[in-house]
Amino acid sequence: MKRAIALAACAMTLAAHAFHAEERRVVKEAIVKAPVEEVWKAWTTSAGLVSFFAPEAHVDPRPGGAFHVHFNPYAPAGARGADDMRVLAVQENQLISFSWNAPPHLPAARAQRTFVAVRMHPASPSETHVRLTHTGWGDGGEWDQAFTYFERAWGNVLASLQKRFAEGPVDWTPFLARMKAFQDEEDRKRAAKP
Repeated sequence: MKRAIALAACAMTLAAHAFHAEERRVVKEAIVKAPVEEVWKAWTTSAGLVSFFAPEAHVDPRPGGAFHVHFNPYAPAGARGADDMRVLAVQENQLISFSWNAPPHLPAARAQRTFVAVRMHPASPSETHVRLTHTGWGDGGEWDQAFTYFERAWGNVLASLQKRFAEGPVDWTPFLARMKAFQDEEDRKRAAKP
């Protein structure tokens, strides 16, 4: 009986260790109807990112280079989106990885960084398999909220990438008009506070 209890305790310890050893990650995949070189440009040029991801972007595709993706270009610095992110690794037509942050409504998680790797390879001469992996998560509180947010958001980003090559680049004009009106209202509220 003591031996069975000891074995059960050992098994539970090993299971707990294995659970904590497994890194939580968001993984999304898509087939994009474009050659890998075109999908690569979409992820590694400012114009490419604007064509599907966000209305304003700046990318310098080299380790340590900028990877700024602004969802609200009218917001104050630090609240525009993925402000001040950095490229971590580059392998032409195969991999770009970059630091990432949580949305502004999750300030404790936003103050820290996670990591995104976008891998691509030809699925055919005219199609590219894209696999996005987002890691580096903490546990509990805002970390769990951010994880849930990106479980949904990255799928939307890859769907937008597919749509960009099927229908053309995103026209951000209506979205930017809404963001400008929203930011103008936020600025008025801020100015009215004593």
